[in-house]
Amino acid sequence: MRALLDVVLVVLNLYVWLLIAAAILSWLMAFNVVNPYNKFVSNVGEFLYRITEPVLAPVRSILPNLGGLDLSPMAVILIIFFLQRVIYLYIYPNVF
Repeated sequence: MRALLDVVLVVLNLYVWLLIAAAILSWLMAFNVVNPYNKFVSNVGEFLYRITEPVLAPVRSILPNLGGLDLSPMAVILIIFFLQRVIYLYIYPNVF
């Protein structure tokens, strides 16, 4: 059971890094630092969008509209950190 919890923690940690990468890539595309018509950049952007959007869309519907500022990745990362702490402190020690 602890191995399963370890896998869950690794997946949550990896998802945090994917959220950060998606946010950074969206900034780079918005400020024309990278070319969105480049095949590699568009493939990476599409991958990150498809991985993160199913989680970010419901959070966006709950958060208030702040114009061009999107706080949904930060809210999801905070939720993931909370879940990790719950697993570390309460679930992991009680599993044999």
